[in-house]
Amino acid sequence: MAEDLMRYDLMAQEALRSVIKRALEVAKKGLPGEHHLYISFRTDAPGVNISEKLHQQYPEEMTIVLQHQFWNLDVRDDGFSVDLTFNKIPETLVVPYSAVQGFFDPSVQFGLQFEVKKADGTPAAETPKPAQAKEDAPAASSGDAAVVSLDAFRKK
Repeated sequence: MAEDLMRYDLMAQEALRSVIKRALEVAKKGLPGEHHLYISFRTDAPGVNISEKLHQQYPEEMTIVLQHQFWNLDVRDDGFSVDLTFNKIPETLVVPYSAVQGFFDPSVQFGLQFEVKKADGTPAAETPKPAQAKEDAPAASSGDAAVVSLDAFRKK
C-alpha cells in the first residue's frame, strides 16, 4: 500500500471539526428542541486557556455541557470561548478546535471522536475518560464518560 503523502486523515479530521463550529454557531443563537452538546477537550493542549483552579482540577481533560446555562459563546475559525459556572463560580474557557477530543449530542445520538496531541506533542490516550462539568453541578475530578466513535452511530 502506498504511503498517504496527502494526509487524508488530517483533512478528514479538519472537515469534521467544522461540524463542531457549525453546531456552536447554532448554539450561540439558542439550541433548538432537546439538543445539548457535550464537548470533551484536552486541558493540556496548546491554546487552551482555563483558570489555574480548573487546570489543577482537570490537568489533562475535561467535558463541558452546553445546554441551558452558558454565556458569551464566541465562535471563531480556530476555536471558541464560553462562560460557564463551576460550583457557582463563573469561569471563561478558551478552547481551540484542535484540543477537542470528543463531541456528542445525546438528543440525537450523534458523536465525533478526534485524535489530539498533548502539549508535549505526544498522542493523548485512545479512549479518554473525561471529567464532566455541567452548569452548576459540582465538578468531578474524574468521570466514567467514554467518547464513542462515529461508527457507533451509523445505521447498519
